[in-house]
Amino acid sequence: VKLALGWAAWKMYLGRSELNGARTNAMETLGAALGSNQRSAEALPVFEATLALKQRYWSDNKDHILQIQGNIALCLSKLGWRDEALVLQRKIYAGFVALLGVSHEGTILAGGNLSISMGKLGFYADAIQLLRDKLLPEARRSFGSDHYQTLGLNENLVEALSNAPERTCDDPRLNRH
Repeated sequence: VKLALGWAAWKMYLGRSELNGARTNAMETLGAALGSNQRSAEALPVFEATLALKQRYWSDNKDHILQIQGNIALCLSKLGWRDEALVLQRKIYAGFVALLGVSHEGTILAGGNLSISMGKLGFYADAIQLLRDKLLPEARRSFGSDHYQTLGLNENLVEALSNAPERTCDDPRLNRH
């Protein structure tokens, strides 16, 4: 259904000017629908075209540009281009920190995505440090310990700790808050 709606939106607004926001939103909707239907190879050029339009005509909307770059990074990761995704996710996280600060939900979400990419590439120590030293303290302070973002970051930390080859069960650093 989502994919059908994405194509319908795209067909409806295709003939409009590049400056038309509805057309760009329809492109983004189509990209999201393709991505959620495991069609990342098709979603990637749609998101890249959307990003190009946003950068050309709405470059002042940096928050949205970072979100679209996040969609591109997700496509790259799903296509197996994890190194490229990691480079982009580092840039996205740094962009959110500069734009919105470390405690904003968008920044924390981008940091969580970055930690997942680090883990997928075996950079467990980097993921653990990011989660433990930056993301989790900010998430607890901003949202509380029971918020879904905080709980998701805790899951990311557990995953990184359990996969890190240098960790052992009796490591006292596992219990550090």
